[in-house]
Amino acid sequence: MDKYKDNGILLEILCVLKSSKEVMRMAENDSQLLNTVYREISESLGMNTAMTIYQMYKGQQISFPTRFFNPTMIQQAIINEYDGTNVRMLAVKYNYSEKTVRRIIKESTKK
Repeated sequence: MDKYKDNGILLEILCVLKSSKEVMRMAENDSQLLNTVYREISESLGMNTAMTIYQMYKGQQISFPTRFFNPTMIQQAIINEYDGTNVRMLAVKYNYSEKTVRRIIKESTKK
């Protein structure tokens, strides 16, 4: 049986996983079978989401930016919303420092 061992999971002889539905069924029955990151995703967002992420990105190294929004679009919004007195409000609203908001505004006036 040891020659059928795959990543700590003992597979039955001649039992080949034929589709993602079978994999999902196995994982739903025992979430400990899942790799840690997929287990966390399935617990938070559901098994279908975990499987979709797996199928789309398996084998890739992914890093997510710390900022959710596109910085270029946020900078444009800051420039559009700036009224000469609301630096602090814009900094809080867009999660930037006041210094960064002032720099964005200053750079926009140079153009």
